[in-house]
Amino acid sequence: MRIISGTFKGRRLIAPKQLPVRPTTDRAKEALFNILNHRLVWDEIKTLDLFAGTGNISYELASRGVNNLTAVDQNKHCTYFIHQTAKSFEMPIVVIKSAVEKFLEQANGTFDFIFADPPYAFTQEQLLALADKLTLEQWMNEEGLLVLEHDKHISLSDHPQFEEERTYGSSRFSFFTAVIEEK
Repeated sequence: MRIISGTFKGRRLIAPKQLPVRPTTDRAKEALFNILNHRLVWDEIKTLDLFAGTGNISYELASRGVNNLTAVDQNKHCTYFIHQTAKSFEMPIVVIKSAVEKFLEQANGTFDFIFADPPYAFTQEQLLALADKLTLEQWMNEEGLLVLEHDKHISLSDHPQFEEERTYGSSRFSFFTAVIEEK
């Protein structure tokens, strides 16, 4: 795993083998961030990385200048690795050890960019329910963007907030916009 761009470009990160993760591949991450470069102003956004695993996405965001990052994972080894890596690079990542469902029940705040990479065992119904929850205005700012990474054999294009999808290898990124409540 390596950081693709920004302050820490080219840095390789070696996650411990015991972590129960499947990090986003460098190729898929590079393609995703090429898309995001045209949509987000890095030093102006607040981000949330759910099912953070190794912290791969959070490191990339921090390297590009994001100063308001929250990474959530329930595995203590994952959160320890993220915390130690962020500390060693002096990255402003707030690491929270919690099941994502519990975090979403208890936390509050809105985000400009949310990335979620749940286990590939998540069904289409579970992914759609997660998209339903995260696109609400209690989680996303009006111009907010949600990206869900999931198995390429699942399509979420029927979701009302679905915008587009991109497939890289065995992974698919589905993009969603925020639900805008009429006032």
